[in-house]
Amino acid sequence: MTPSQKIGAALAFCAAAALVPRPTLAQPIPAAIHALAVQAAQSPALPAGPYDGRGWLERFYAPRKYAPAWNPATAAAALWVLRRATLQGLDPLDYGADALERQLRAGQADMARFDVALTAAMLRYLADLRVGRVRSEYHARALDTRLRQYDPVERLRAGLAGGKLQAAVQAAEPALQQYAQVKAALASYRALSRQPYPALPAPPAKVAPGGAYPAAQPLFERLVLLGDLPADTPPPPDGIYGERMEEGVRRFQARHGLTDDGVLGRGTIAALNVPLATRVRQLELTLERLRWLPDFGPGPLIVVDLPAYRLWATSTGSAEAPLEMRVVVGSAIRTETPLFVGQMRYLEFNPYWNVPRSILDKEILPKLERDPAYLKRHDMETVPPGAGVADLKAGRARVRQRPGPTNSLGAIKFAMPNPMDIYLHSTPAHELFERSRRDLSHGCIRVEHPAALAQYVLGRQRRWNADAIQDELQPGPTRHVDLAHPIPVVMFYATAIVDSDGSARFAADIYGRDPKLEQALAARRSREASAPGRPME
Repeated sequence: MTPSQKIGAALAFCAAAALVPRPTLAQPIPAAIHALAVQAAQSPALPAGPYDGRGWLERFYAPRKYAPAWNPATAAAALWVLRRATLQGLDPLDYGADALERQLRAGQADMARFDVALTAAMLRYLADLRVGRVRSEYHARALDTRLRQYDPVERLRAGLAGGKLQAAVQAAEPALQQYAQVKAALASYRALSRQPYPALPAPPAKVAPGGAYPAAQPLFERLVLLGDLPADTPPPPDGIYGERMEEGVRRFQARHGLTDDGVLGRGTIAALNVPLATRVRQLELTLERLRWLPDFGPGPLIVVDLPAYRLWATSTGSAEAPLEMRVVVGSAIRTETPLFVGQMRYLEFNPYWNVPRSILDKEILPKLERDPAYLKRHDMETVPPGAGVADLKAGRARVRQRPGPTNSLGAIKFAMPNPMDIYLHSTPAHELFERSRRDLSHGCIRVEHPAALAQYVLGRQRRWNADAIQDELQPGPTRHVDLAHPIPVVMFYATAIVDSDGSARFAADIYGRDPKLEQALAARRSREASAPGRPME
C-alpha cells in the first residue's frame, strides 16, 4: 500500500467512525466499562498461556475513572494497526478486527462494550507480539517475565495518549535481526502466493543437465519467480533442461534441504510443487517461535536451528555477517535434541567422552557382554579402572573414551552445563555433513567447522588466535579453557528461516513440531473466542 493509499484508508476509517453514537445520560458508559473490566478480572484463568491478562482492563481503565478510551480517530488508528497484524504472522481475526470494524462503520449501539473490546484486542495484540500466543518450552514453568519490562497496559496507555500506537507495536517486536528478516521473507512469499502456478510433472527418471524435460519452460519460470534464477537469464531451449537452469535448481535444492546436485528428481519436483501458501504458513510459525525467545543483550549469540541442520554464530546489535555452518542433530527416531537456551561456559580441547548412562545401557553393555574386548578396541576405559560388567550395570562404575583420533567428540567440546547433558562438539565422521538429512546423533550437536567456532567464542581473549587454536587441536592432553564471559546458545526449531545472504530456507519437519504448534494455536483461538471483552458480531 502506498503512503497515499494508507492516508486514504485512515481517512475512510475516520469518516466511518464518525457514525459511532455519542454517549447520552441514558448510557452510563463508565459504569458499564467498570462492570466489563471487573468481569474480565474475575473470569477463570486461561490454561497454559504465556501470560495472564485478566487484570489488564481494570489497570488500564481505573486511572481514567473508566471513561471511554477511544474516539473515532484513535479507534480507526487502532483498527489500522490490527489489520497489519498479518505482517507479523498474526491473524487480525484473533483480535476481532472484522467485527470491530463493522461496528465502527455501522454505528455501535453499545459504546462501552466496543471500547472495552478494542482495548482488550490491542492489549492482546501487544502481548502476543512480545511473547507469543502459546507457552513455549523456553518458558514452561511460569508466566513470561518479559511482560514486566514491556507492560502492554502502560505501552498502550502511552501510545494512545501520545498518538503513537505504532510505536508501541514496534517496541513489542523481538529485537533479533532474524525476526526482521523473516518478516521480510513472509511479505515476499505472501505476495508470491497470489500468483498461482500449475504443478510441474515429475519425470519418469532423473534428468541431468542437457536432458529432455517437457516442462522446462514452466520450470524456468518457477525458478525465476522464486528468485533462484536471475530474471535476465535466457530461457531454455524447448523441452531441454539446460545448464543455466541447473544453477537455479542447485540453489533451490540447497534452500530446501535437498541434495544440491542439480539433478531433477521426484524429491526436487515435489518441493517445487509445494504451495506457496504452505511456505507462508511455515514463515508465520517461525515468527511465533522467534517471539518465544528470551531477550538477549548485545554480544555474541549462537543459534542452532535443528530441522535446518545449521548453526549461526552472530552478535546481537551488530551488522557483522554471522559465522554459519552445517551441523548434525539428534535422531528423530530415538534421541531428539531438546529445545532450550544454554550458556556456553568453557571448551575442552582433546576431551574425554563420558558415555551417558542411556548409551551405556542400551548400546555399550550389550556389545560388551558379547565382546569382552569391545572397550579396548574402541579406546575406552572404565572409571574406576578394571571395573566389570556387573559394576557398570549396578552404577558403581562408568565408561569414558580416551582423547584421540577416534574419540566421538573429536578434538574439541563446547560445554554449556545443562540437565540434559547436551553440548556442541567436533566429530571424526566428517562425511556426515555431506548428507541432506542429518538427524544422526544421540542428542548433542556435531559442528562442521569446530576451529572456526572456537575462534569465534575465544576471539575476544587475546591469547586465542587461529594459530593457538590449531595448536590445541593437535593430539595431546585434555585442556580446559573457561570463556571470559558465557555465551548464550539457543536450541531452536523452525522449518523456515532466513539465511545469512537474506534468502529463505525451508526444511522438513523432522520432529513433527509444526502440527503440534498449529493445534496449540487453534486451542488458544478457541479459548480466546469466549473471553470477556471480545467484540460481539
